[in-house]
Amino acid sequence: MEKLKSLVPETLKQMIAESTTDDLPSSCSSLLDFLLHFEPFQRMVNDLTDPEVALCGKNKEGALESKQKGNRCFLSGDYANALNFYTQALRVAPMDAYEQDRKLVATLYVNRASVLHKMGLVGECVRDCNRALRISSNYAKAWFRRGKANASMGKYEDAIRDLDVAKTAESSVGGKKQIESEMKIVLDQQYKAASPSTRHNQNNSNMLDEPHQMKLQCVTTPEKGKGLASTVDIPQASLVHTEDPFATIILKHCRETHCHYCLNELPADKVPCTSCSIPWYCSQKCCIEAGGEMCCDYPNNQSIHKYLPDNLQKYIVEATLIADSERDDQISEHKHECKGVPWPAVLPSEIVLAGRVLVNSIIKRGGSTDSINLGEISDLSHHYSKMPPESKLELHIFSAVLSCCLQHCNGFEIPINGISISQIVILISQIRVNSMTVVRMKFIDQHELVDQFGNLSSWEGGPTSNVEQVRVGQAIYASGSLFNHSCRPNIHAYFLSRTLHIRTTEYVSAGCPLELSYGPQVGQWDCKDRIKFLEDEYSFRCQCTGCSKMNFSDLVLNAFHCVKLNCSGIVLESSVINCEKEKLKHLPNIINTDSIVSLLQAEELNIDDINKAANDMQINSFYQLNPGYCLKCGSYRDLESSSVAANNCIRRLQNSIDSKNVSSTTLLGALSSLGVLRSTLHAYNRRIAEAEDNLAQAFCLVGELQPAMEHCKASIEILEKLYNLNHIVIGYELVKLSSIQLSLRDSGAVDSIDRLYQIFSCYYGSHTDVIFPDLQFLRKEGKTYFAKYQLT
Repeated sequence: MEKLKSLVPETLKQMIAESTTDDLPSSCSSLLDFLLHFEPFQRMVNDLTDPEVALCGKNKEGALESKQKGNRCFLSGDYANALNFYTQALRVAPMDAYEQDRKLVATLYVNRASVLHKMGLVGECVRDCNRALRISSNYAKAWFRRGKANASMGKYEDAIRDLDVAKTAESSVGGKKQIESEMKIVLDQQYKAASPSTRHNQNNSNMLDEPHQMKLQCVTTPEKGKGLASTVDIPQASLVHTEDPFATIILKHCRETHCHYCLNELPADKVPCTSCSIPWYCSQKCCIEAGGEMCCDYPNNQSIHKYLPDNLQKYIVEATLIADSERDDQISEHKHECKGVPWPAVLPSEIVLAGRVLVNSIIKRGGSTDSINLGEISDLSHHYSKMPPESKLELHIFSAVLSCCLQHCNGFEIPINGISISQIVILISQIRVNSMTVVRMKFIDQHELVDQFGNLSSWEGGPTSNVEQVRVGQAIYASGSLFNHSCRPNIHAYFLSRTLHIRTTEYVSAGCPLELSYGPQVGQWDCKDRIKFLEDEYSFRCQCTGCSKMNFSDLVLNAFHCVKLNCSGIVLESSVINCEKEKLKHLPNIINTDSIVSLLQAEELNIDDINKAANDMQINSFYQLNPGYCLKCGSYRDLESSSVAANNCIRRLQNSIDSKNVSSTTLLGALSSLGVLRSTLHAYNRRIAEAEDNLAQAFCLVGELQPAMEHCKASIEILEKLYNLNHIVIGYELVKLSSIQLSLRDSGAVDSIDRLYQIFSCYYGSHTDVIFPDLQFLRKEGKTYFAKYQLT
């Protein structure tokens, strides 16, 4: 792409750089005329759309090679590698390929089922057997393996029926005897169990429906344009909006770990696309809904079934039926890309997402491609005119490339002209501004320690568990994208599978705009950095209350300590001072104590902190304040040398933690570095909170949990000043604190767990246990444990 951009004539670059939305058709037409006669462009499009040169098509020889490697690993007992090789073979095996009169894909599923059974993953084993049987329902080995797996789960009646079908399908005398022998074993197990078989019911977390009656209305404000507000008062933690995406795509770094449709983590028995070797799915249902096809061998066409009684014939139909069939309103997002061509894997995610939005729109309009009409998302904002010249040129070229790629898709003859290209430019602009990153929350166990707390050894979180956001996908939501931004948001967005959920994090009065955070919030980055990020990413200057009024967090977040150690004054850099002065320009008659207190008012802050910050500012007029001078006593600090000293301390401390080779000498050095930071940076500087957190992890590494707990508490105390007491960031830190307290048998663990659960429930409501299943176990174990030791 960079080479192609460099070859565009300068006159054309200038035309595109100066283009507006009104003259986009003209600039797009001029670029298109150049590209269609430009050999390097034609060669690039051919490489992206020619199945003959693609690397993502199916390949029987490659599948057989991986299968043989899997067989060797299985025979040697290397089940982990056997699983990987059989899975890779499934990825590239054509659905119509045969091996020894048996469909290759069915054989691979049976082979993988055998490995899964050996590894104790019997549920996954059964699912792979079912997949094999849908392809070839008279596959005796698949029925036999399914029977053994069902027996392992205590489902003896199903196991006996599986083996009965297997015996009928088996052609060899020796094979029939082996199956009969296995049936006797299962019958004996059933007799000894002397209880009805317990069927395994998998809890579908996505079925947790929570009613929401909030009626939202579209409002328009001069500063932010369109937005959403409620017509009624909304209590805290209320679910106000749910929505499935108009189109979505998995991010490239998650292609091997998460389902390409629902974006959930992939299981051991993941399913490949039936037509190309790019996607993985967590289930057959997701494969079908994404556009794949399942090759089924319907039971009624198999000769073995006529020899079976009616009840077994019915059982075969039920066992091989795809329970979750394709929905009537389903749009196959991947189907148009599924021709063995590599452009979905090569182009940036947002460009492929634009292609899916376009195709989905065409499908919704009955397949008409006469003109591009994106009615469902046409109201979404964009900021094309404010983009830098380089971004405009990139959008023009990517739009032309995408049009050519889509034109090669079977059934989609997208028009290629200046008007259609210009509409795609606007579409990509809308996606860049309005698409949402789909995330997953998970517990991360950073450091494993020897178990010190008895009954809690079964908890996988360990004593230094972190909660981490994992970015897995990008999606466009037609209504969800209308929620505006605030650095002090009053709603929170999260995802169950592909579905967006919006919940209030505080009480919201009727008519008040519902706003979420597009990026950093107050307390994470200072004001100038937030404003720059939002301008660069979304092309607007934030004027929310967090960015237009003075607030305590922005003053202390990156502030320095006064050179007088007994002085609590704030020392600011020039960039912070200039940003705060800019806010004051729009406010009359500033600087007096009462007005500053009103500016800093926030429910989550202690009034003493507010008054102290206000009194500090009384020494000098804020307009005459110079960087490096204490707001309280006027003492001067050399900020350049102080920054170098602070950065060196942070680097040494971080290196000692990252090495995971912590010794008493390392800890003494880290504590010394923390002391320097405390004398250099303001007490509420976020970097001190991060240093305290790092030290907590370091002490956990060497098993010294008492100081680890104290440093973790110190980190939380700082974050409570930067955020409000019930902010989700505090909840994440409480996970670490409570796990350390549990390991110490500290009675404060119960209170910490209750508090973090209340915070998480505010942000995730009834879905808290679904998104963080470890939390439920943590709360249960904590209360049970301390009740046992009478520590509550």
